[in-house]
Amino acid sequence: MRALAALATPWARLALAAALLFAFGLALYFVGPDWNQAAEAFQAVRWEWILAAVGFNLLSVVARVLAWRTVIGQALPAPHPPFSHVFSAFSVGLMANAALPGRVGELARVAVLVRHMPGRRGAWPTLVGSVVAHRVFDFFPVAVLVAWVLATARIPHWALTSLSILFAIGGGLFLFAFVSARHHQRSQLDGLSAMRRLVALARHGLGVMRRPLASVAAVWCQLLGWFCQLLAVWGTMRAFDLRLDLPAAGLVLVLMNVATVVPLWPGNVGLLQAAIALPLVEYGVPYATGFAFGIGLQAIEASVGIGFGLFFLGREGLSFASLQRMPPAVEAGDVLARSREGLVERERARSYLPR
Repeated sequence: MRALAALATPWARLALAAALLFAFGLALYFVGPDWNQAAEAFQAVRWEWILAAVGFNLLSVVARVLAWRTVIGQALPAPHPPFSHVFSAFSVGLMANAALPGRVGELARVAVLVRHMPGRRGAWPTLVGSVVAHRVFDFFPVAVLVAWVLATARIPHWALTSLSILFAIGGGLFLFAFVSARHHQRSQLDGLSAMRRLVALARHGLGVMRRPLASVAAVWCQLLGWFCQLLAVWGTMRAFDLRLDLPAAGLVLVLMNVATVVPLWPGNVGLLQAAIALPLVEYGVPYATGFAFGIGLQAIEASVGIGFGLFFLGREGLSFASLQRMPPAVEAGDVLARSREGLVERERARSYLPR
């Protein structure tokens, strides 16, 4: 506890940030490429393919928003939030996940969407559950992608362990959601410990798992989103004149998601590029070229996630500092537990992100 209290001081946070920056620079020094060769790779970029990759990324976001809206439509009674509000909240969440540690974007998109739902008591916990369900539906496209990559791509031995871990995490989340969906109506928060409160909080909104047609629709939207992201990776390859096939793009897509599972620093810059460049060596791509390609690929994704996120953040009348004040899930659970019926008071939820 004393260590946590020490970290609360400004000087301790500054020292921690400096240490992380030093570690990042050290890691980049050891895993970084020959920057002259990387610069040459950027000089040969074909910008028409860059625009195509940005378009595919945007289509991927739209498909994922449709999947989340499908889950919300089953988790909440009518009237349901319109697509524009869901897209705005999802974009702010993407930006928060890219720019801040701790995956706070998942709560940020809930908080933004709740602001457009006045009078909907209980919307906060249900929307948190809908985010969990939305993430769970990623298991199906990830399973298909991993199986396809294992069967068709040239995979380094070190990457097999990463793929197995990713598949195991996705399967565990799906089993948890499927079992929890049976009891989502009986989730109570009063008198629970912090960990059990988090589990109960996640169960809200998982009722969509018991509605086959809605589940199929959400899965198809997620599949479409992942396919568009695969095409974005392939398009970026063409932009950097890497004439590789779709299985190679699938391998890159899988490994870049593995590299960002645990956000050590914003975007895991450097680590992500190394995770992309190393397996491409098996395809005859020089490490420096693969590293440059990884930088371009991450920049393309950021142009959609951060670009639209900043636009909608300003449109919502919010500031970047308000996202940094986003409460952790445990605190959100405390708010719910203090309510007699286990529902979030609208004023309390809205106070985290003021208008």
